[in-house]
Amino acid sequence: MNQKYCLTLDLINDPQLIEEYEVYHKSVKPEILQSFTDAGIILMELYRWENRLFMIIEVEPGFSFERKAELDANNQIVQEWEKLMSNYQQRLPGSNGEGKWQLMKKIFES
Repeated sequence: MNQKYCLTLDLINDPQLIEEYEVYHKSVKPEILQSFTDAGIILMELYRWENRLFMIIEVEPGFSFERKAELDANNQIVQEWEKLMSNYQQRLPGSNGEGKWQLMKKIFES
């Protein structure tokens, strides 16, 4: 059975930067999309409210964030993408510094 994870982070609160961020996500490079598949991500969705982002990923059994990080660290195109995106992203207030995206705790399901 597939599992879902939800993550969140903030964008820099600048309307022009937010617009640029959205434009980049309208044409993500195929190599970036392939990196998701290689890591076991079946589906990724991003949602935005103001400067807050919310990501939902659906993953294959056996997926791990550690393996994804390892694959990303060895992928030059992913590293370039992450460097570019860091111009738009910022850590959440109170986050512990273990990456920009923070895993959210599931508290309800119907």
